[in-house]
Amino acid sequence: MWTFLRKRSLTQWIVVAMFAGIAIGMAFPDFGVALLPVSTSFIRIIKSIIVPLIFATLVVGIAGHGEDMKRVGRLALKSIVYFEIVTTLALFIGLIAVNLMKPGEGASLSAPPSGSAPAVQAITFATVLEHTIPQSFFEAASTNQMLQVVVWTVLFAIGLTQVRGRAKETMLAFSESLADVMFKFTAIVMKFAPIAVAAALAATVGKPGGLKNLQTLGMVVITLYVALVVFMVLVLYPVARLARVPVGAFVAAVREPALIAFSTASSEAALPKAMERMEAIGVPRHIVAFVMPTGYSFNLDGSTLYLSVGLIFVAQASGISLSLGQQLLMMLTLMLTSKGVAGVPRASLVILIGTVASFNLPTEAAVALIGVDVLMDMARTTVNLIGNCLATVVLARWEGEYGT
Repeated sequence: MWTFLRKRSLTQWIVVAMFAGIAIGMAFPDFGVALLPVSTSFIRIIKSIIVPLIFATLVVGIAGHGEDMKRVGRLALKSIVYFEIVTTLALFIGLIAVNLMKPGEGASLSAPPSGSAPAVQAITFATVLEHTIPQSFFEAASTNQMLQVVVWTVLFAIGLTQVRGRAKETMLAFSESLADVMFKFTAIVMKFAPIAVAAALAATVGKPGGLKNLQTLGMVVITLYVALVVFMVLVLYPVARLARVPVGAFVAAVREPALIAFSTASSEAALPKAMERMEAIGVPRHIVAFVMPTGYSFNLDGSTLYLSVGLIFVAQASGISLSLGQQLLMMLTLMLTSKGVAGVPRASLVILIGTVASFNLPTEAAVALIGVDVLMDMARTTVNLIGNCLATVVLARWEGEYGT
């Protein structure tokens, strides 16, 4: 029996843990809620890995491979182009899905207590800059502002390329050692992932109204899940085929981090494992280190699709008819406001409510979505992760470096 258990893969244990967590939450809701600190502790320690891992891999990737800054600039430009195309397609798939399924028609929703709603923050050019340019590396690191960490680290690595002699060698050796240690650190922490997954789902299901929330706002949740599946089938899969990505190997590599992302609804919890798995299937470390964290600010496919579904749902639930031109204007607004604000707490809800307010739509239906936000967050976080993993492989192929 012990030999059988030891031979089970992490993926298998996570799947078992997901069902176990749901069962615990349904049978013993109070105990399930009490397990929340277990999953929170796991996510906290995973977050502690992210900044040193990004710093070390980016420094080695940029400064450790000569002084070809044109290559770094070329990768950044290609990343932005790819991210913009894919997220725009996500917006329009969400728009089509919500217009076809009409989840908000006939809805009668009341908002939760005002204290449960996230504060609406105006999304402006200044907001985007504030969440892009760090005033302190250590402040950005302590709050896991990934985009700020990437910007600072890229500038640091460029500066390091201008240094000669022992100072450069010492810093590169330190960064290479740090990257190796953090990947080993990740492997150790991930052994506890099944326990954290079970605790996270037990707490989610055990909360008052846990699964019952699906009954009141079920149609919008179904619409989102259907749209996300369609997006993966009609966008991500063809992109993978066009880029000659080995789909079987990619799916096998992304399976574990995707399960972690789905069950914890946390991109950060899955990020270190995802970076490790992409490197394992042949994506160069410097591309993984640049594209993956940058994608979490500019390539949030699942979150972007959710925004289009949520915005039109609010109009439908409020009995407001929108013309095609008005909907396209809303999509343009979302394209601009959804970039570079990943550091805003509960960013998707904040952006949605802010956009709803800017178009003078009633906010009650948007706030009511908080009731099922966990269910939707699990799905959009998983698609965010899969989309960013695929982006690393596609851009590596585009750069002619895949498998090298």
